[in-house]
Amino acid sequence: MTAPLVTILDDEPEIRRILADALEDAGFRTMGFSRATEFEAMLKTTTPDVCLVDLGLPDKDGLTLVHRLALEVGAAVIIISGRAQVQDRITGLELGADDYIIKPFDPTEVVARVRVRLRKDRVSAQASGPANTAVFNGWTAYFDRYVLEDENGEETTFSHAEGEVLRLFLDSPKRLISRTQMQEILGGAAGESFDRAMDVRISRLRTKLREDPKNPRLIKTIYGAGYIFLGDVSWR
Repeated sequence: MTAPLVTILDDEPEIRRILADALEDAGFRTMGFSRATEFEAMLKTTTPDVCLVDLGLPDKDGLTLVHRLALEVGAAVIIISGRAQVQDRITGLELGADDYIIKPFDPTEVVARVRVRLRKDRVSAQASGPANTAVFNGWTAYFDRYVLEDENGEETTFSHAEGEVLRLFLDSPKRLISRTQMQEILGGAAGESFDRAMDVRISRLRTKLREDPKNPRLIKTIYGAGYIFLGDVSWR
């Protein structure tokens, strides 16, 4: 079995070296890049399993790249940045990042976060079996290409992070899912930034499902308890 590929996008050679050494010692394959343009050229022919992305890039805004990765590539995205403000972390998660690690970091922590991210993806895939397409209330969700399709065939893309939340709901229809359960299943540190990221992802899913924000039919908020997905779901 081919080892998972982790890409490292950071303009500091020493950080790329430290991360590559730690990840390769742990059994991963790595590819390192100092510029966003080089990294994006690679994406035309290769799909990484996890992308480690620094926000302070010399040729492109890192947050813009994170958003593109989340929407188009389907790989897990972990931001590694010296920007330690809560708002920076919230923004990164809102744009689709799966995790956020603040510099300076312990390389073993990065390896552990990568393992957790891949393990969650693997468990999610096993839980849903070979089925990767869900049909519910006039919608079809294609998780292999991150697309929602309505009854008329009109398609809307969703990000990797939005897809995790949607799959969580579709795997447990008509059951209460608490914030604590979401944090345990999806990963990430509990607290303001996680709660804010979940609020944003659920709001975006409601918009893409054309829900009335004042009276959503599918994703119901149970105040003080969590959420319930009220749709009828079948997998294929």
